[in-house]
This record gives sequence, C-alpha cells and structure tokens, in this order.
Amino acid sequence: MVDLVIRGATIVDGLGHEPKRADLAVKDGRIAAIGEIKDKGAETVDAGGLVLSPGIVDVHTHYDAQVTWDATLSPSPSLGVTTAVIGNCGFGIVPAPPAARDLVIRNLSVVEGMDLDALRTGIAWDFESFADYMGMLRRRGAYANLAVLAGHSTIRTAVMGESASQRADATPEELAKMKALVADAMAHGAIGLGASYSLNHSGFGGVPMPSTIAPMSELDALVGAMGPRGRGVIAIASGVKTPQELEPMAAKHGRPFFQGTGMAMYNEQEPQRAIKIFDDCAAAIRRGNGLYVQIPCQPLSFDFTMANAYPFYSHSAFDPIKAYSPEQLKPVYRDASWRAKFRENAKNPRPGMIFQGNWDRVMVAVAQKPANAKYVNRYLHEIAAAEHRDPLDVMLDLSLDENLETAFLGRFLNVGDDGVAKLLKHEAGVVALSDAGAHLIYMCDAGFGLHFLARWVRERGDFDIVEGIRRLTSHPADLYGIQNRGRIAVGAQADLLLFDPATVGVSPAERVADLPGGGRRTIRRPTGVHGVFCNGVRTFDGKGYATHAKGPGHVLDRFNASQGRHSAMAAQ
Repeated sequence: MVDLVIRGATIVDGLGHEPKRADLAVKDGRIAAIGEIKDKGAETVDAGGLVLSPGIVDVHTHYDAQVTWDATLSPSPSLGVTTAVIGNCGFGIVPAPPAARDLVIRNLSVVEGMDLDALRTGIAWDFESFADYMGMLRRRGAYANLAVLAGHSTIRTAVMGESASQRADATPEELAKMKALVADAMAHGAIGLGASYSLNHSGFGGVPMPSTIAPMSELDALVGAMGPRGRGVIAIASGVKTPQELEPMAAKHGRPFFQGTGMAMYNEQEPQRAIKIFDDCAAAIRRGNGLYVQIPCQPLSFDFTMANAYPFYSHSAFDPIKAYSPEQLKPVYRDASWRAKFRENAKNPRPGMIFQGNWDRVMVAVAQKPANAKYVNRYLHEIAAAEHRDPLDVMLDLSLDENLETAFLGRFLNVGDDGVAKLLKHEAGVVALSDAGAHLIYMCDAGFGLHFLARWVRERGDFDIVEGIRRLTSHPADLYGIQNRGRIAVGAQADLLLFDPATVGVSPAERVADLPGGGRRTIRRPTGVHGVFCNGVRTFDGKGYATHAKGPGHVLDRFNASQGRHSAMAAQ
C-alpha cells in the first residue's frame, strides 16, 4: 500500500510538459507512480480534475526568527509554498553569540519591519552556531522545506559587535573570523550567502545594516570562503550596484548572483532602467556568468503609519529619528524646519530609494476619526490639490490629528502591468521577493505565487498555465540547485499543490494579533486552494492547517553545484 493517492488530477508537472489527466501515488515522501493507480492509499484524495502542480518554491523569505516559535511558517504553506529559502539580504539570526543577540534582533525589527517585542518574547535561543541552528530546525520540523543562507550582516555583527554598523573596514583578524564563519555555515549545509548594499536597509536607531557599509573586497573575500568553485548561491539586495560591478565576482568564483533591488523594478518614470539591468544580466549569462534578478509579480506596496514610516527611512531627514517613539516623533513632525528638510529630500530622491517623491502613489487607507473619513481611499496629491496644500503637510497634519495612527498605503514601484510583464518574462528574471515573514506591520506578499496564477496566468494571459507553474517551481529550484523539488516526476519529492485555476488567488490583507506577546501582523488567505502537501504529507486542506506533532518539511543541506547550470544556459 502506498501512503497517498491523488486520483483524477490534471497534472501540470512544473517542467514545461503539457497537462495530463492522471492519478499520482506517494510512498515515503516521494512520487512513486503517475498514471492509472490501482493501489490503495493510506490516504486518498479525489481531485476531480483540479490542477495538481508542484508546490511553490519561494527563494526570498525571512522566516529565520518566526520558525523558532511557529513551525507552520504561517501563512506561506496555506498559500501553496512547500520550499522556502531564509536568511535573505544577510539578515538572519545566526551565528548567535549571546552578547550580540539583542543587537541582531533590534536591527532586524527595523530593517524587516518586525515586532521587536515579539522577537524578544518568541525566539528561543537554543542555538549559537550555524550547526546548532540547523539542528534546531531539524528537531522542530517546519511545514515547508527550508534552505538557509549564511548572512553577511549577521556574521559581521557576531564578529564586530556594534562597530559592524560603524566601521567600514574590518581588521585582518576580524575578516579572518568572518571567513571562517562563512566556511562553517557552508560545511553545515548553507545554500549560499546573503548580503545587502541597499540604501533602504537601516537598522535600529537609523544605523546602516552592517554589510551595506562593507567594501566590496570584504564581500569578495566571503564569497571566496564558501568553498570549491561553483558551490552555493549569492542572494544580494544589490541597491545601486550594477551588473557590471557584480559580474567579475560571479565569474571569479563561479557562483550565481541573485539580485533584488528597486533599481530593477518597473518604474514608469524611468521605464528603460529596469529592462537594461535585465538585459545586462542576460548578456552575463550568455558569457557563462550567473547573474539574475529577483522580480516581484506584485506592486511593491507598503501600508504604514507615520509612527513606523519605513518607506521613507532611506531619506536623510529620518536618519536621527527612526528609533523614536510616537511621543518623540510628534514634535519632530510639527517642526517646520524638519518638514522643509524632508520636502527637499522628496524632491531629490536617489536611484534605488523606495519613495521617489511620488505623492500620487500614497493613499489614505484607514482614518481613525469619523471627521477624516472623507480622506479614505484618496491619494495625497489629490487631497492636496483640492485643499490647496502640500501633500507632505496633508500626510503629517492628518497623522498628528490621529495620534500617528492613520494608515497609509504606498504603491511605489513595479506598477504598470505591461512594463512589469516584460520583466517577469525575461530570461534573467526569477519570480521572487515575497519577503514572507517580514514587514508584517506593513504588508503580506507571501501569496505571490497564487497572485501570479490569478493575475498573470488567468486574467492577463501573459503566461499559459504550463509556463506559469514552471516559473514558480522548477525554474527557481534548478537555479538555486535545490534537488528533486519543483517538479512532478517519479522519484521526486512529493511537494504538491492542488488548486482550481478558475478561482485560485489571494484574499485582501487582514490584520491578526497572533504574534508572541499579542503583537499584530498582516496576513493573506488563499482562494481556490484545495490541498498542499510537503513530502507527501498534507500541511493545508484548503481551510486550515493540518495538525502534526512535527512538521513534514526537510532541512535542505545538499545542493547541485551551480557552475554547470550556467554554462549550459550560456550554450543554449
């Protein structure tokens, strides 16, 4: 008897083959047979023609802390994700020497929009080294497979303490220690190295995140410490670093770089900028050097209050006040000279910043006072024009009137479907950047895969269902060297998503108060999902999470070498 039989599914295998109606059997976590299955299963699911695809592979998440208190990795498995890469941007929580722990999570709370009290309450520090952390993940068992990036900023903090954000140049002894920690992480199963040079990445009190001030020579040394040529990936929030700056390092070490940056998101103010970055990366790929762009399939949107004004933090007016309490912020926001400084910042944004001075993209989402309900669902530039005021004054005056609790929604980048579609289809693009597990105060893009199937496959038709599913499954898995995932084939791991293509999608965002200590976060729920299976074990039934003493996800620690993949692509 097999463990699971799914009967009568329309199988879309993630490998680009045409859909076919068939049964599927699972034994010991792997796909045992595809076709007409006569064996009985310990569990049988009647698919009734629903689409059965591989589970979604999310290569850009931030569940490093949440997994220590929430094995379900909510909400990602409910949204079809069966494999997640954590530690992105270099902002993990390991290595974790006791003296550095609170500094690491203070910075994490700001740069990734996390509830600091929840981090302090929820993380059980039963690990210190990378090996300890991987052991903790294996003991807990998550509801999705996990691959872990070593983190440049976290490693720098473990070695240099607070000076990691203050001093650009490490001493030779400090650099040697950092290299040893990278080598140790790779020896214990890291998928690669995460790093950031983003202008938008600031930590607690406005300090720069450590890796953002490190010279490129330090990153080069750490990439070189990863082991044999071709082993591991580099996931980098590249900021204003160009493909021309990154390609020599990719060529030198034979490792692919996966960039996430606002510079490579569609911006109708500079519509050619992003596509040029993609084209430059494609040229590098043809030269045999792996250079890719993580591209979101949703607008880069943030909901925020002026008590937590993350989208503006890369502007210098906010440098001294990022860690202020609401009571400390109020007199600053009233101050005419501070307003003048921010107004000047907004008129002169630098490339790569989230907010480009485009007040026509900032909407009032929730007003606290009935008298202000007239502003809801209106953009600041519209309100300002009607009232003959400046949009910045509208935002600040309204916020001060409501104790800094007015909620705003900013849609800053990746807006404009036709422009975004060209990037999503591009050979150098990887559909990613969900940021799942992070920015919980502001947004939840963990359902990026279901949104992709709804918007880009069903509604717009930019992709047919075969190519759409491939882009969410085997494409990222193969580029990252993740073995036997992202595909429906005999012998592959049974990571599966059962859904109705006519109704699949995500719900509007909603707020729940379920973080440790009662903190609030933003989540989305799936539509059209009928089942999610990780290694053949059901994690979500379309309505709720299955209950397991230990989650069925595997801790991934062995990966295909990267060099051959890029050479093969270059030859095509």
